[in-house]
Amino acid sequence: MKYWITVVSKDHITRGIAGGFMQANHGKQGPLTRMATGDWVIIYSPRQSMSGNEPLQAFTAIGQVARDEIYQHKMSDDFIPFRRDITYYKCAETPIVPLVEKLSFLPNKKQWGYPFRFGFFELPGHDFELIKQQMIKDELIPVKQ
Repeated sequence: MKYWITVVSKDHITRGIAGGFMQANHGKQGPLTRMATGDWVIIYSPRQSMSGNEPLQAFTAIGQVARDEIYQHKMSDDFIPFRRDITYYKCAETPIVPLVEKLSFLPNKKQWGYPFRFGFFELPGHDFELIKQQMIKDELIPVKQ
């Protein structure tokens, strides 16, 4: 099992949670092929909306890859992104700043945002557990789609 972070604005991940899917790096297939059924993914949202400038800097969703299939979904004539089905769990939106000092995948605590510029990356298990404990306090409850 592996653990991943993908960077998605809150408005976009809200749609993903409602539909039970995720896209990565503007709908590219490559990142999704690195994932396997049962892998965990945490969504980090730097902003409230993709087109806006209102900062958020929080982990906004958490889930597991539901199946192996990667598929395309036509959103418009010129945008047909790749997706994977995800089982999302009810969670608390969790600001990153209070966790920066504790997260090992952020080696430079003053420029902690740098790793997120890649949009998708593997996360060490102990960092995943730290974030998960902040997001999910009780039992795992799937979000109903």
